Amino acid sequence: MAFLLRLRILVFPAMLWGWLLWAAFWHAPVNRVAEPGRTLEQANQPQLVTLAGNVHPLARGEFDEGVVEPDTPLDRMALLLKSSPERQAELDALVEAQHDAHSPVFHQWLTPAEFGARFGASGSDIAQVVAWLEGYGFKVDEIAASNRLILFSGTAGEVDEAFHTGIDRYKVNGMEHIANAQNPQIPAALAGVIGGVVSLHDFRRVSQVKTREAMGVRPEYSSGATHYLFPADFATIYDLNPLYAAGTTGTGTSIAIAGRSGINVGDVAAFRTISGLTANNPQVMIPGTNPGLVAGDQDESTLDVEWSGAVAPAATVNLVVEASTATTDGVDLSAAYIVNHATAQVMSTSYGNCEQDMGTAELAFYNSLWEQAVSQGMSVFVAAGDAGAAGCNTGSDSLGSGAAVNGLCSSPYSTCVGGTEFTEGSDYLQYWSPANSSSYESALSYIPEEVWNESALNGGTGLWASGGGVSVVYAEPTWQKGVSGTGGGMRMVPDVALSAADHDGYIICENGSYWVISGTSAASPSFAGVMALIVESQGGNGQGNANAGLYPLANAGQNPFHATSSGNNSVPGVAGFTASGGDYNLATGLGSVDGALLVNAWSAQAGGGSQAVAPVLTLTSSLASVAVVRGAIAAMSWSVGTGGSFNGPISLHVSGLPAGVTAVWSANPVVPAGSVSTNQVTLRFGTSVFARVGTAPIKVTASGDGVTATGQVALEVRVRQGCGWRLGFPPLPCDPPVRAVFP
Repeated sequence: MAFLLRLRILVFPAMLWGWLLWAAFWHAPVNRVAEPGRTLEQANQPQLVTLAGNVHPLARGEFDEGVVEPDTPLDRMALLLKSSPERQAELDALVEAQHDAHSPVFHQWLTPAEFGARFGASGSDIAQVVAWLEGYGFKVDEIAASNRLILFSGTAGEVDEAFHTGIDRYKVNGMEHIANAQNPQIPAALAGVIGGVVSLHDFRRVSQVKTREAMGVRPEYSSGATHYLFPADFATIYDLNPLYAAGTTGTGTSIAIAGRSGINVGDVAAFRTISGLTANNPQVMIPGTNPGLVAGDQDESTLDVEWSGAVAPAATVNLVVEASTATTDGVDLSAAYIVNHATAQVMSTSYGNCEQDMGTAELAFYNSLWEQAVSQGMSVFVAAGDAGAAGCNTGSDSLGSGAAVNGLCSSPYSTCVGGTEFTEGSDYLQYWSPANSSSYESALSYIPEEVWNESALNGGTGLWASGGGVSVVYAEPTWQKGVSGTGGGMRMVPDVALSAADHDGYIICENGSYWVISGTSAASPSFAGVMALIVESQGGNGQGNANAGLYPLANAGQNPFHATSSGNNSVPGVAGFTASGGDYNLATGLGSVDGALLVNAWSAQAGGGSQAVAPVLTLTSSLASVAVVRGAIAAMSWSVGTGGSFNGPISLHVSGLPAGVTAVWSANPVVPAGSVSTNQVTLRFGTSVFARVGTAPIKVTASGDGVTATGQVALEVRVRQGCGWRLGFPPLPCDPPVRAVFP
């Protein structure tokens, strides 16, 4: 007896502590803490990670002419940082909610600093990355407000040592280039933070200007059957005059142009004078090295500034330019400045490269930058391209190399602008006056349009035609799915279009002379001007991603789009896509616009918010059945999904539990991050030692925002087989080997 008494004294406390520890684990709350730094260890550790997909396709052996000198300066390289997957998912959900008129955060935009604090890399991670760069001799030039971009400078030798890739010289089509010969490598400790170096080469972004033809000092732009566009023509054709008459001219709005060449501001003043526009000089911002006046790129900057300001004549136009460096395109640097300093509610860039020519880091850079822009309420417009369906080519090429789209505009956070061509037919006097007005206006009304195609397949030369096609990178966004002509599963471009043909080119003033320019380079800044009119109509408040407001209007009672009735963007070597009057096509998107109808329709649909749709709630389980032994615990996962206009928390309820069984959720209620979300929760079944044995159908219900979803799982409570004499607290009984099925 004394032995048994001592045994009880020893065993009882041990069993009691075991039960207390089990209870503490089961009932302990799960606390969410701020995201810690994601650098795993010191960055000088030997383990390396290769950043695949970051060698330019033309940096090939047959073009290689050897390594550059180690002391070759490489200035303002751009190191892309990334958020954790959890924070990225949170950002995606926030952006969707910001564009949902039913969301409590609708049009509640972030500042660049707020974006950086919530979705950028942590301060400790940035400090470690900076220390790693400086350890190899690099100079850190700037850390962007987003905490997602570091600009740094150094030499080719330092790049080789830090990123384990040589910088070689290449000669392609008679042109000298430099580029990294291998994919960069970084320490594994930094792989969770670094997304890559945006570019380590000088293969430049391509301007989407078609031609520049001299018109002399005083152009006659309605001369017989030849017509050119002045601002007054554009306003007549695209129905902007009712807006101007009502005082909607862009007052209180701003448009930023991303470029890499300066302009002569006097040219803008002369253009506005001859066009009958009031004086309104642009602001020129030079955040880095001043590129001066760069041949070719000056055409682009001049066109973009003059025509965005012509369409929104009272808007402030900010031209942001920075010189390209040996490895970083000036357009990239200018675009990053515009977004990280929130210089305007609307921005436009008319440069591009096809997705296949852009490295993984280049694509990620623009997608990240454009998503940041729309989260700040900025609307981004990008030219679709001028080589038709052959997006990896230029319009002056004679043969397309394959179907592709512009990677700067295929991001779902930008609005891609394609090109149309006026089709007056033989009776051009129906649409054009034989004489010009004092502001050089001769257009009489809207002119029917077809797909812009002046390629060699359509009576022209080269590949000149509207860019368009299907992305190979981005999935089809939600707002694109509900329009007839879409629905292929991948992002489709362009989104909209305006006149881009040489058939009726745009007049500009450059270096004191007048020129005619065509291409989607003219369409993008012009549409940015239209967007500025929308912004003014909304009290000067930025509208974010314009696509979220444009696509629902295709199904509106008064559709503001001119659907493109005919034409295609096929070019020599590449079959393109045809327009036939439907709501959407892959050559001109939704088509061009009636400006007055667009502004009025925008206001009618809650300021560009998503159309009213029913809330959606779904509930699915990871298992059809689950088994648990008496006195034990079993867990299973449930997925709670929301969609449509869903808003608010989700309550979870479990019914049908047999006696002795409890159910506890890992989170209840569930609070979705946005109207469209997927939320994983865990359901734990706990059983007492006396729980009723057998199988029971358990009903699970999710409810919120007036909708309900249900699911079911079979719960089996099993007996303990073959138990003998047991010590424990509380005592565990031996279960009889029986099973029952509950109704």
